[in-house]
Amino acid sequence: MIFTNNSDKHYKFMTETPVSKLVIKLGIPTTISMLVTNIYNMADTYFVGTLGTSASGAVGVVFGLMAIIQAFGFTLGHGAGSIISRKLGAHENEDASLVASASFFTSLITGSALTVIGIIFIEPLLILLGSTPTILPFAKDYAFWILCASPVTMASFVMNNILRYEGKASLAMIGLTTGGILNIFGDWFFIKKLNMGIAGAGIATATSQAISFFILLFMFFSKSTQCRLSLRLFKQGISHLKHIIPTGFPSLMRQGLSSISTMLLNNLAGGYGDAAVSAMSIVGKICFFIFAVGLGIGQGYQPVCSFNYGAGKYSRVKKGFFFTLITGEILLSILAIAGLFVSDHLVGIFRDDPLVIEIGSFALKAQLISLFFLPLSICINMTFQSIGKNKSATFLSALRSGLVFIPVIITLSKVMNLTGVQISQTVADIITFAITVPFTIVFFKNLPADTTPIIDTK
Repeated sequence: MIFTNNSDKHYKFMTETPVSKLVIKLGIPTTISMLVTNIYNMADTYFVGTLGTSASGAVGVVFGLMAIIQAFGFTLGHGAGSIISRKLGAHENEDASLVASASFFTSLITGSALTVIGIIFIEPLLILLGSTPTILPFAKDYAFWILCASPVTMASFVMNNILRYEGKASLAMIGLTTGGILNIFGDWFFIKKLNMGIAGAGIATATSQAISFFILLFMFFSKSTQCRLSLRLFKQGISHLKHIIPTGFPSLMRQGLSSISTMLLNNLAGGYGDAAVSAMSIVGKICFFIFAVGLGIGQGYQPVCSFNYGAGKYSRVKKGFFFTLITGEILLSILAIAGLFVSDHLVGIFRDDPLVIEIGSFALKAQLISLFFLPLSICINMTFQSIGKNKSATFLSALRSGLVFIPVIITLSKVMNLTGVQISQTVADIITFAITVPFTIVFFKNLPADTTPIIDTK
């Protein structure tokens, strides 16, 4: 076991800084990263929306593809990050580097495979994701560039999460925000100035992802991190994948089911025309932008949770959880209430089609109501994944976008037609909240007193 002044200083920072101050300190950079990432996603929606309703619908279809890429990236990133943070909390720094290298190089390999397979089967894949015949040409042009960037996108998710779990959220923010800002400029330049259509949005996204990748990679090779990345460590640490993947599996379930749910949503909405697909796509982007505020603070809590759990300081885990829950509830409630009054204007920013605005405004109001129920579900899910309770985390991850949402939207769409599609996410979130409550009560009832570090990667 090797100790350095740097690691000892970091250990003291993570275990002795007042919990609320630490969560905010780590959460603010993450929140900024989340907001910028969502701003450039919304910029895609805005600029593509100027090309027509079918083009706007293509963004919603390709979002399902992006969810697949994120699913693999978050699986490796969250899985590695959770283990790394607990190992650093127990002063097992060398093992942390083995885990980091294993997840990083695996993401590059997986992303490359997804690029090849995705491009070969691009048309049937997009049809499966809910593309209508009129949306398909736009979706193909956009998705091609998203697939080309898959390796660097996936690896960026991994590096971002490793940095966050190390407690270096500000470094992660630099890489993500730089790429995000360049993406917004790229959308304007390629679509408006070069008249490249929706392909321009795809090129802008792919370019920005590549830039973010190299900025984040620089953080590791400039010795700004405790973890190191190398092929040698990858070969030595590849066996850690048997722990990384189960720990990150809740993210795979969450993101993978999100992709399936997006596919189902697009297919059901497509029965009411391209305007319905476009409207639901816009609503999803707006709600996720608002939700990013609460999610960013929650991601600031994750390294606090996992590091202190690894260090045996369980009282700090409990304090961090309830601070994050209350803060998220307050912030999301304020934003949701404000959004309810201007829902039609928010949808109209992205597409001036009256039918899109009519469908989207009602769906947005419904989904804003669901924001009141999300903080508890997200916080306890993050807690379980951060401390290695993989089965509970996986089950809870599968609820909102899968086990609950899928039967809800199928049932409501048959009973209430388009209205059922519009309100399905809200109904699913309320049911998920009810299921989550007993998990939370049992966990904190059984949380032990502060003790010696426990490392459990299984």
